[in-house]
Amino acid sequence: EKIPFQKESPQARPKKQQDAQRGATPFTTVMLRNLPNNYTRDMLVALLNSKGFLGAFDFLYLPMDFRTHAAMGYAFINMVTAEDAQRLHRTFDGFVQWAVPSSKRCCVSWSDPYQGFDSNMQRYRNSPLMHDSVPDHFRPILFKDGLCIPFPLPTKKTKPPRQGTERMLV
Repeated sequence: EKIPFQKESPQARPKKQQDAQRGATPFTTVMLRNLPNNYTRDMLVALLNSKGFLGAFDFLYLPMDFRTHAAMGYAFINMVTAEDAQRLHRTFDGFVQWAVPSSKRCCVSWSDPYQGFDSNMQRYRNSPLMHDSVPDHFRPILFKDGLCIPFPLPTKKTKPPRQGTERMLV
């Protein structure tokens, strides 16, 4: 049984949403929203593993605020199969049992425009997030069979992250 993912708004990409619900496109990348801001990447990985998703995801990115070192409250996760993505939706949409005190209720939707392992990996491979100055726990992470694997080397020189004209993490 396919479970429809929450839409951004009634007008937000209805064709893509309908295609995913009908199984026309094997969508595997989801966006989790309303995550506690004091969650870390490692805490999110541990939560996914504890809910039976060990080995079921191959990409995870929990954006962090470089200034406060707090999570931005959302994450992108690519599941190995479309069935795993549907199972993740059933498990985490409305989830509130966080490892830290929080009243936030998780909301699950499809990631757009990046779908699939290759798309997400390529999106971040040459990103400023991969610059040597960025701590590992701020970066996206790749997995194979539940084990962390190295990101492929960038194909061009990565620049340090910036906000406007100001360098971050300096």
